[in-house]
Amino acid sequence: MKYTRFEDLPVWQDSIQFSTRVYEFTTQSNGLFANLGDLKSQIERAALSISNNIAEGFERGSNKELIQFLYIARGSCGECRSITYLLGSVPSFRGKKHQIKVLRKSAENISKQLFGWIESLKSSNHRGEKFC
Repeated sequence: MKYTRFEDLPVWQDSIQFSTRVYEFTTQSNGLFANLGDLKSQIERAALSISNNIAEGFERGSNKELIQFLYIARGSCGECRSITYLLGSVPSFRGKKHQIKVLRKSAENISKQLFGWIESLKSSNHRGEKFC
């Protein structure tokens, strides 16, 4: 299937849902982040970065640029997963383990989708102009 709008991409839609879940989690857990410095803001920014980099890469003119931004989005998925591991080990988040695990699995799923798309683009015979 050829996509003409990033809004129609399943991985972009999943990343928007993920960002929404992260914001809901951080809002509900706001008091728990009190002694963790900028960690709340960092996971929110990393989550938002996923969908933004998918969108920006999609709007670029070539597969090379798209792939570059998809790698950045994957990196942001990794950052979110890393933060969830840290949160899971913080005693004040003990009651949030299930929510943290759900966020981690969601970020992992998005990362897998991005990896598959990147590999598909890299093995494509289409060069130069963007081909999605």
